[in-house]
Amino acid sequence: MEKQNTLLELQNYIGGTFISTRSYIDSFDPSTGKVYCKVPDSGHEEVSAAVEAAKAAFPLWSSKTSQDRSTIMCKLADLIESHMEEFVQAESKDQGKTVGLARTVDIPRSVYNFRFFASSIQHHTTECTQMDHLNCMHYTVRTPVGVAGLISPWNLPLYLLTWKIAPAIACGNTVVAKPSEMTSVTAWMMCKLMDEAGVPPGVINIVFGTGSKAGEALVGHPDVPLISFTGSTVTAQHIIEKSAPFYKKLSLELGGKNPAIIFEDADLKECIATTVRSSFTNQGEICLCTSRIYVQSSVYEEFLKRFVEATRKWKVGNPSDPTASMGALISQNHLAKVKGYVKKALEEGASVVCGEGIDVLSIPPEHRGGYFMLPTVIVGLKEDSCCMQEEIFGPVTCVVPFDSEEEVIEKANGVKYGLSATLWTRDVGRVHRVAKKLQSGLVWTNCWLVRDLNLPFGGIKASGVGREGAKDSYEFFTEVKTVTIKH
Repeated sequence: MEKQNTLLELQNYIGGTFISTRSYIDSFDPSTGKVYCKVPDSGHEEVSAAVEAAKAAFPLWSSKTSQDRSTIMCKLADLIESHMEEFVQAESKDQGKTVGLARTVDIPRSVYNFRFFASSIQHHTTECTQMDHLNCMHYTVRTPVGVAGLISPWNLPLYLLTWKIAPAIACGNTVVAKPSEMTSVTAWMMCKLMDEAGVPPGVINIVFGTGSKAGEALVGHPDVPLISFTGSTVTAQHIIEKSAPFYKKLSLELGGKNPAIIFEDADLKECIATTVRSSFTNQGEICLCTSRIYVQSSVYEEFLKRFVEATRKWKVGNPSDPTASMGALISQNHLAKVKGYVKKALEEGASVVCGEGIDVLSIPPEHRGGYFMLPTVIVGLKEDSCCMQEEIFGPVTCVVPFDSEEEVIEKANGVKYGLSATLWTRDVGRVHRVAKKLQSGLVWTNCWLVRDLNLPFGGIKASGVGREGAKDSYEFFTEVKTVTIKH
């Protein structure tokens, strides 16, 4: 008899124990289009159990010294690193990204998140002032908030989950986390390492399921005073409304419609190589990806020619192929949505100069049901086009000429988002002038995705509320209290 493949079946991790549920959700391998995993379809019951476990663990965990918490976090980081290749393969299979990207970015950064916050928590200071004429001294203390509700997205699964868990537990909080139901495997794998790392039961609880059930239950739970969410702007609006009656602390890292501004004095060789990467890395499924490219008219034609040539060299295929630059998009529905934007652009009279459909014969037979799309470049769009205004979140970028500095700043700012921007010029004065005027939480000049975790990360306008980073995460995951002493 032919041996049947057994589907991977995940369990929730609550109070240090793996717990199965009654119903499950199908999770697909994006590179094949086939179901390969069963994810718990959790709801109020499971979330409530996780919150109770987190509440029970909070007094002991919050009373530990920062050094004690740091030691446990570093041990967890070491264990993830020791299983690096297993996590790499799982992240690629679950999300569709190339193995190379998971190996060089996602999993190493997940390890670093724990190590970074394990270190930074030991170096924060508080404020102290004196009022000599009143014989008073004032100082501040910071205390953990309690049970932190953490909701992470599907594009960088373990990377962004650990970016939330690490500062939360470093500050002494306990957590209930809900990863995306489409990419839950590496979170489940990490749970298997908790006991060995010395994480006490209930400190980290992972509940799997959809946003409409598990996420809704977490956001609306009265004993979860804090929500950290990374995802869509539409979902964030619902979180704000749902959490409003409880006055919860919110950190919302949302979408982007990020411009690259390329002036005529830019180093085009470096600029083009980096802008191809910033447009199409992880299939364009990163909130920081470049989706609008503004090029000064005097170099527009040369840039476009060389940019398209470089884009066509990006190989799309089996994520395990070491020569592949791009893997598969997350789902069939998302692929259809992204292609729908290209169709709308054509209907508006724009031109697709490269990309979109992929020759199925160029994909290995076992992957021909996968959700693949070529990196796509569109020209001839007006500023009010949906492709210029809305977050596509796929391997699609739009190239537009501009003449003056004032014109391009107005265009770059002419969307509801304000997450990141990239600026290419050799003129130092222009760098400071333009960066100051751009409505964006982050501005990279002559580079992209260079991050110092000490510095604030986050956007303005519809791109989010709050910031994340060493100091900002510390402030978010704690409450500050002013103490005054008359002596």
